[in-house]
Amino acid sequence: MIKKIYDKCVSWAGHRYAKPLLAFESFIESSFFPIPPDVMIVPMVVAKKNQFIRIALIATIFSVLGALFGYLIGYVFFNEIGIKIFELYGYNDPNFLKDKFSTKGGFFSWLGILVTAGFTPLPFKLLTISSGFIHFNLLFFIIICIVTRGSRFFIVAYLTYKFGEKFGPFLEKQGAKWSIIVTFFILIITGIIYFLLK
Repeated sequence: MIKKIYDKCVSWAGHRYAKPLLAFESFIESSFFPIPPDVMIVPMVVAKKNQFIRIALIATIFSVLGALFGYLIGYVFFNEIGIKIFELYGYNDPNFLKDKFSTKGGFFSWLGILVTAGFTPLPFKLLTISSGFIHFNLLFFIIICIVTRGSRFFIVAYLTYKFGEKFGPFLEKQGAKWSIIVTFFILIITGIIYFLLK
């Protein structure tokens, strides 16, 4: 099932309306859809290298808008819709998130989790819904989504622009590992800045 959806998304990259389809896919991926926009970004950039900035920008803007939609689901419709999306991904008890957030340092723990999910293949949609559910600060939420999703999509688009078709197989095999490494360094730098400004 997932493989068929994945293949369908890849095929969209060659469609005459590839950019609107990328916008749509980026939007729904941030709130419930399982396939990340990267699978469209890579073949689209290979086909139109000089448009890699525009392609990454489309993915970023609509991913952030989709994240806000996920936030809305968690904030207003968690019991009606949000919990069903959690169950779809195998999580049956999301109520522990409120307890985690209310503990000392919960805000910064959630901040770290959200940054990690925004930049890595972790299920970002579960974090966007959860952020609405726990009423996470909306301004911080938007900033984190812009920075993490923008960084991820621009890096993918740029590396595809630089290395072409070779980058696709590398992303599939090694993408998760390198995303986690880069995120780890981002979190360290963020932590250092926070304690210096504290």
